[in-house]
Amino acid sequence: MKKFKTESQRVLDLMINSIYTHKEIFIRELLSNCSDAIDKLYYKSLTGGISGLNREDFAIDITLDKENRILKIADNGIGMNAEELENNLGVIARSGSLNFKKENEPNEDVNIIGQFGVGFYSAFMVAKKVEVLSKAYGSEEANLWVSEGTAGYEIEKAEKDGHGTVVTVYLKDDSEEEKYGKYVEEYEIRELVKKYSDYIRYPIRMEVTRYRTEDGKEEEYKETETLNSMVPLWKKNKKEVTKEEYDRFYKDTFYDSEEPLLTIHASAEGAVEYKALLFIPAHPQYNYYTKNYEKGLRLYTNGVLITDLCKDLLPDYFSFVKGLVDSELTLNISRETVQYDRQLKLIAQNIEKKIKSELTNLLENDREKYEKFFTAFGLQLKYGIYDNWGANKDKLQDLVLFRSLKKDKFVTLGEYVAEMPENQKYIYYSTGASVESIKALPQCEKVTEEGFDVLCMTDSIDEFAVRFMFNYKEKEFRSVASEDIGIDDSVEESAEDKEVTDFLKEALDGKVGKVKLSSRLKTHPVCLTSEGELTIEMEKVINSMPNAPKDKIKAEKVLEINASHPVFETVKKLYAEDKDRLKMLAEVLYDQALLIEGVPVENPTRLADLVC
Repeated sequence: MKKFKTESQRVLDLMINSIYTHKEIFIRELLSNCSDAIDKLYYKSLTGGISGLNREDFAIDITLDKENRILKIADNGIGMNAEELENNLGVIARSGSLNFKKENEPNEDVNIIGQFGVGFYSAFMVAKKVEVLSKAYGSEEANLWVSEGTAGYEIEKAEKDGHGTVVTVYLKDDSEEEKYGKYVEEYEIRELVKKYSDYIRYPIRMEVTRYRTEDGKEEEYKETETLNSMVPLWKKNKKEVTKEEYDRFYKDTFYDSEEPLLTIHASAEGAVEYKALLFIPAHPQYNYYTKNYEKGLRLYTNGVLITDLCKDLLPDYFSFVKGLVDSELTLNISRETVQYDRQLKLIAQNIEKKIKSELTNLLENDREKYEKFFTAFGLQLKYGIYDNWGANKDKLQDLVLFRSLKKDKFVTLGEYVAEMPENQKYIYYSTGASVESIKALPQCEKVTEEGFDVLCMTDSIDEFAVRFMFNYKEKEFRSVASEDIGIDDSVEESAEDKEVTDFLKEALDGKVGKVKLSSRLKTHPVCLTSEGELTIEMEKVINSMPNAPKDKIKAEKVLEINASHPVFETVKKLYAEDKDRLKMLAEVLYDQALLIEGVPVENPTRLADLVC
């Protein structure tokens, strides 16, 4: 028995126990090696020296021996002679595929993903013994390589019909932790081939069990089935793919019962080369807005699945996108993850631009469908504006919609600004639980009376996003609940009125920073506005968070009183006749203003008693 060379025993032990995350990966690696071997022979047939070979002649065959726990994977590729078996399998981490690729560069048709020469040894994660029977194309003799793991290997002459390689895996005995016997189950192999190797360009065949009924009796028979689809949908010309094919692929691949709202089929050549097939779902995944949701696109290299979720390909604000990318990338040694490199970054940038372009196109040309999209995923775009201190606001602000109070429909910021009257200084907005509740807010009365529109912001993230945008096309955002709304709503207070408002402020004992008379109110007696950067809505949202500080944060509130409302006449009367009763009325007015804002009162029982 020969020993593995150059500390290969340690490397093999590392291969078996550390490098791969999932043992099932060995199927992908062995099938990829078969594909590489066929690619090499097919390439040689195209470049001369070999004739009489057609692409249709090549195949990979899987044979299962359930009784003896043996799995065989065979190809009719280029094969190996004794020296190549020694060099490629006797020295771990030496790649015949990589050498072949180097010899034939810069030819663009050589698409071989084996680079490190370690994938074959992943078989030892599930095998107690591995045999490799191989016959090089054009050779008269075959050779058998046999190993039971780190102890070493043997190579001897053997017999084989036809060129190619057969890898025979003798599975380990089952344990409590691992059921190795599943790798000779038809359903398991079918699932793994579909998952990892569905788009290998040559047919992967397996003899499967079928049943038929004849003369009332069920009988078993064998039939050869091709397990992979071979031609990826994303590698086809877009003109050749129907909507039905895209929809079916999306539903089957991403387990959705509904058709996607938007399909994006893209490719790029030049500095970066890739093909992508992206989908925007019609609705959020059940756990989309939770911590358990994981973003990412499937990543393939030459049709072989590398990872289910490559997070680096999508920015967080487009995390709702499903799909895949196929490109030749630099992989890590296990081929389970990508080494972060410039090419991956360029692909991600291109995909981001493509998604934004397609959404912009949808917004401009199919408003109904875009509004359906925004209803489902608009919240994520708003998070994108708010995240990272507004770094992405310029990319996203033209994609967000808000409900117009005047038009009672969705409008973009661009549409709002385009229709602003010449004398309107600000983009006005108001926050609330619903459009109806915003419509009823007393703070909106003065703004709408001036003929100005108000954007209704009903998501808790809205005001935070607006703060990071700050302005749009040089128009500053301004809440209707701000003390200064840029419209003259002041009332000339007499000395007596000033005494009354000062008394109310003192009676509220620090709950408000100011009490003032205002003409912004028309039908309501009071409202709350705020001074400074922290608004009442922000106070409400922050204090409702699970990790909110024990000492609740407070906005600098201003209690505004309608100078022309009968209530103010009562206030002045009580100031002259019954200040104790006025103190109680001040509490009622303040709590009423809180309820209008959707802020819970501190003592509901006290309010109920005072009202009575």
